[in-house]
Amino acid sequence: MEDTLTIVYIGNSAETIAAIEANDQISLRHFRNSLTAENSLKTETKPDAILCEMSLSGGNGFTMHEWIRQRPELNPVCFILIAFEFREDIYKEALTKHVDDYFVLPLDPAQIVGRVKYLKEYRKMLIPLEAVSAQNTDEPEPVQEAPFKMPLSKRIFDVVLATGALIGLSPVLLIVIIAIRLESKGKVYYISKRVGAGGKRFNFYKLRSMRAGSDADLAKLAKDKNQYASAATQTVIDFEKPCPRCKELPEGMRCSPMIVEDNHSICEYYYKEQKAEIDKSKSAFIKIVNDPRITKVGKFIRNTSIDELPQLINVIKGDMSIVGNRPLPDYEANQLTKGDMAYRFDAPAGITGLWQVELRGKGGDMSEEERKRLDVSYSEHFTGDNYSFWYDFGLILRTFKALFQKDTV
Repeated sequence: MEDTLTIVYIGNSAETIAAIEANDQISLRHFRNSLTAENSLKTETKPDAILCEMSLSGGNGFTMHEWIRQRPELNPVCFILIAFEFREDIYKEALTKHVDDYFVLPLDPAQIVGRVKYLKEYRKMLIPLEAVSAQNTDEPEPVQEAPFKMPLSKRIFDVVLATGALIGLSPVLLIVIIAIRLESKGKVYYISKRVGAGGKRFNFYKLRSMRAGSDADLAKLAKDKNQYASAATQTVIDFEKPCPRCKELPEGMRCSPMIVEDNHSICEYYYKEQKAEIDKSKSAFIKIVNDPRITKVGKFIRNTSIDELPQLINVIKGDMSIVGNRPLPDYEANQLTKGDMAYRFDAPAGITGLWQVELRGKGGDMSEEERKRLDVSYSEHFTGDNYSFWYDFGLILRTFKALFQKDTV
């Protein structure tokens, strides 16, 4: 029969197997365990669908699903997980692992026929999209380390200036360290991983200007108070929005498997579409306006840039330079790995630089695009034959002019 579906059933439910075999629209191939099923799927004609019980001898339905999805030739085959009873944890894991569907025994063979026919068409649409996505992904890639060479004159200047400044300012550092410790509990210094020249990651040193444990509040503050974020940007999945694909289907039908979160449901296709838009509109940089996590001493040392003094140690170690592009946390650096912005990592990480001078000169009022442009601009001055000691020296002089400021930027 032309409309007959070839279905592989992996498991031992005799009642289910008998019911499926009795349906004249299904040609059934039955295997009691995953090993015999795998041997058959490697050599025989590919089925339209695989129905696999969750509990199997020597494994489970998820391991079978993973084995199938690792083989491109089996991509068109839809996979339905079968359970003897409904378990919410199994259901959620099936959604997370992108299992095509999840059924609880007993099965209605007619319902299986309808669902398999739909899933076959769904996977035909899905496979080309997956192939295109693999080649043209917009997801940020982690910054990879690349060879980087510092000009000798710049390195000598950095070491001499950083060492002299650290020795000369040691009394100021001692007083500030005592003040930080008296105002709030916790370490007086702050260490975080940053990405600098050539994508190199290093330990970045600062004096602590925030209350201890304030990193945990960053996600909420970035959503509500990030200067670089757009107020009109969608930040969460809207479960009430109707999917445009589902609206074109008959009532009760969905264009893709459903995702359930906190008693709300949405089809997988539209969930991914909204998430892609949210990820696309996320700001690469985070700067909190009037950050409430900053202590009184912290506000003073930020306004005077005293909190930056431990970075002189980074300069002596060779992680940073006196002048360069600001080293970024991973979550910011990973947003800037494609296009022209990747060039910002061709210049060294710096305590001060073109972006910092311009930002402070404008009182902290700067768009994300302008900051990106200034980073790339400094890299252009640094690379090749464009490097100039006097250009760096000019930025240092401008830094002193903008050192004292009203805003904690």
